[in-house]
Amino acid sequence: MTIAEVCKQCNVTADTLRYYERIGLIPPVRRTGGGIRDYGERDVNWITFIRHMRSAGLQVNALVRYVALFRKGDASLAERKEILVRQRDLLAKRLAAQQAVLEKLDAKIANYEERCVVWERTHLRGDRRTETL
Repeated sequence: MTIAEVCKQCNVTADTLRYYERIGLIPPVRRTGGGIRDYGERDVNWITFIRHMRSAGLQVNALVRYVALFRKGDASLAERKEILVRQRDLLAKRLAAQQAVLEKLDAKIANYEERCVVWERTHLRGDRRTETL
């Protein structure tokens, strides 16, 4: 697969793919005789995994460490799991903080709606337009 095809399939830029490869986030991609990157299914799977982890908020340095450990094989299973657990805990904290903000926004919106109803009743009472509101 060409870099353009992978970019389209994975919704990522060519610069991002080259960066991922340069820092070791994805294994080196096979090249054609002419030196053009030729992505295979394994490469796309890695890119998809990295994109999912990044969208969950995992830090690049944690992912680079994870990939390096993955290459060491089963001897690194415990350490890889530790990285994922630690990152999961960080994500859970961020989600809890966002949930608290969401609840505050919901309360503010409810208050706003309540105040609008009061205003409409106070200022539009008797106005024929209120019948169609």
